[in-house]
Amino acid sequence: MNPAPDYDVVIIGAGPAGLAAGLYAGRARLATVILEKGLPGGQILLTDWVENFPGFPEGIAPLELMENFKKQALKFGADIETDEAQAIRKDGGRWVVAGRSREYRARAVIIATGAAYRKLGLAGEERLTGRGVSYCATCDGAFFRDQEIAVVGGGDNALNEAIFLTKFCRKLYLIHRRDRFRATKILQERVLSNAKIEVLWNSVVEAIEGESHLERIIVRNVKENRAYPLRLDGLFVSIGMDPQTGFVKGLVEINEWGEIKVDQKMGTSQPGIFAAGDVADACPKQVATAVGTGVAAALAVNDYLLNWGRHT
Repeated sequence: MNPAPDYDVVIIGAGPAGLAAGLYAGRARLATVILEKGLPGGQILLTDWVENFPGFPEGIAPLELMENFKKQALKFGADIETDEAQAIRKDGGRWVVAGRSREYRARAVIIATGAAYRKLGLAGEERLTGRGVSYCATCDGAFFRDQEIAVVGGGDNALNEAIFLTKFCRKLYLIHRRDRFRATKILQERVLSNAKIEVLWNSVVEAIEGESHLERIIVRNVKENRAYPLRLDGLFVSIGMDPQTGFVKGLVEINEWGEIKVDQKMGTSQPGIFAAGDVADACPKQVATAVGTGVAAALAVNDYLLNWGRHT
């Protein structure tokens, strides 16, 4: 493995939080590198159009928005490397981030690896994502005005999203594999009293079909062992998210949902390691809030490094 170059801060992840942190760290004249295993942008690239990010009243394509984020971070001096963080360790008062291709040494680290939506794992799901299949009601709900849609899931988030989506849709099917919800009672009451929502109990999605856009799904009632087609304009999958924290388990404190616990300055249980965006427990799953926590983390890193000698 190549020798580890020295930086002031290593940012892991080039989604909205990581790129915003890189922009602010660069403006603070900190030697900054952002590590991204794939295409800069993160989960936002799974949506078709962004219309709830401030400053773009007509909306903007997610790829264009993230390309602008990237250009701005680079403009202020951040480096972006295509690499995947495997582990973080302490060495001589500095943190060393081990990537697949080399190691990166720094006085501070910002973890902004985000969270991945859980998928149904069905053929056609990936191909039709952004073309009728979605994982974010607040991102995409307005595209389905007066249409028929479905939500898959039975937890708090699924029921919240179903209620939110009824502001737009004509009809909503809530597909749940059991005969009762695990969500809080108040949410259950709101769902069951909503005239637009029809609950399909004991049911799972067996297939997702469509050419250039979602056309229908195949639903199977597991209790009756009966399958049938359901024509839909949109399918929202809400079966949970998995924060990308596997490589730091045992290093920083993590909550029961796998998110990194942070304080009000986005600091973790390890001095010099910060977290931002969907991977942190203080961040609602929105682009704007991810950006805000990325900025907060970068400002906190700058303050931390001003007193770095006291921490090492």
